[in-house]
Amino acid sequence: MTDILIKNLPILVVLCPLMMSLFLVLISNAFISWILTLLTTVLTFILSILLFQEVQTHTYISYALGNWAPPLGIEYVIDKVSIIPIIIISSISLLSTIFSYKLMPFDVGQSSISKVYSLWLLAIAGLIGLVTTGDAFNLFVFLEISSLASVALVAMGAKKDKQALVAAYNYLVIGAVGATLYVIGVGLLYSITGTLNMEDLSNRVKEIDNNRALIAGFGFMITGIMVKAAVFPLHIWLPRAYSYAPSAVSVLLAATATKASLYILARILFSIFNISDDLIIITLNYVILPLSILAMFAGTIMAIYEKDIKRLLAHSSIAQIGYITLAFSIGSKASIAAGFIHMFNHALIKGGLFMAITSIGYYLQKRITINNLSGLGRQMPITFFCFILCSLSLAGLPLTAGFISKLYLIKATISSEGIWIVFLILFSSALSLIYLWKMIEALWLHENIKKVIILIVIQIIKEFEKVLGIEIPYKKEERRAGDVAAIWANNNKAKNELDFTQKPTLNKDFWQNKELNPKVRKVKKW
Repeated sequence: MTDILIKNLPILVVLCPLMMSLFLVLISNAFISWILTLLTTVLTFILSILLFQEVQTHTYISYALGNWAPPLGIEYVIDKVSIIPIIIISSISLLSTIFSYKLMPFDVGQSSISKVYSLWLLAIAGLIGLVTTGDAFNLFVFLEISSLASVALVAMGAKKDKQALVAAYNYLVIGAVGATLYVIGVGLLYSITGTLNMEDLSNRVKEIDNNRALIAGFGFMITGIMVKAAVFPLHIWLPRAYSYAPSAVSVLLAATATKASLYILARILFSIFNISDDLIIITLNYVILPLSILAMFAGTIMAIYEKDIKRLLAHSSIAQIGYITLAFSIGSKASIAAGFIHMFNHALIKGGLFMAITSIGYYLQKRITINNLSGLGRQMPITFFCFILCSLSLAGLPLTAGFISKLYLIKATISSEGIWIVFLILFSSALSLIYLWKMIEALWLHENIKKVIILIVIQIIKEFEKVLGIEIPYKKEERRAGDVAAIWANNNKAKNELDFTQKPTLNKDFWQNKELNPKVRKVKKW
């Protein structure tokens, strides 16, 4: 029994969420749907861990679907590289499912829970299948399964905001364009090689030189996957999709969807095609590299000027995708490894950031912007701490996970491309501190001073009215230029030297007896 399980692990890790997604359509109870989804993601995660152990032992696992030997049949391939996105998808899926328990009813309503979780598992199955398949056309099938399920999940956000329907439509249309480009490329390669198996395709491509159909097929495939991976400037679907999707869906997609597509991009560049070929070198140096640098700065600048927090984090993802593709563009073993390390770290970091922000949204029961974050760090200290930790890691500050991956990227860049790219990496990372500080400042430092001052002044006026027995006329006006907005004081010296601590309320401190104010007609005894 154990041998059979181990032998079929590559297909079971895909079939487990796929079959349960079909079953959940028949379930109407929201809680049961969540429990079954949770059990499925737990099982998927366990299967991915078992796969990881098998890969460490055997290095390479090949599974022929239906015992049809490749290249005739569909092959599933697991190696030490593909296991990384599998672990990312399965672990994030499990965490997101746990996180969605309270959020999903709030975002989509009780009646739609089972449908959402069915699409949820379908998207997970598609993403894992995307990574594991060794067949170029089968990859297209899983690409469409994950994309269509993701589109439907984004559209479920329409219960709270109708803009989700527009975001889902844009995602659908642009995703369809990307998928079409990819399948055209596959068709061109098949016409000149006669195979769809990726390993066999790689061997036959090496035998073909200066073929226009090959160049065109490569271009179509790369462009199609770049659309799916949201590589700048083909990212225009991503900000709206992440912003208007249900909160738990944003966590899942931000941490997994683009990562799976980036893995496929690397696989096409470095596995199907020979890295030493002029075609690949030109693509890396004159297409991927400049687009990556533009993404690093464009994504960061858009995030700086963005006020909606979910859109801000989406723009940040564009910049981080730029770092990953930059690592791929260098083309060395060290840089590719750095790209995969940053891919893994970014999945965890961005998942954590979206969890923190959506938790705040659930607390406030409304959409989160910079303006309504004021002072929430003091009210939600645990969430604030997690947010700070993920933010520092995203910027790549020392002693964080993001620092490790960017350090590897810088080392690989120094040895391959030169110091000018290192400067750009450091400069863009420094710029990211601006939008991160905007959020941290709003969460912790802004206590909405204006409102606090107004409340204090009104309280003082009301106490005077109580004591004097008369109505004091007043009106609220905007603060004048030069007026002191706030005064901060530390009373530790009074405590240390005089052993004085103020405990009475504001009311109790006002005019305690007639001696202090002879005009008081009625004084309450303390």
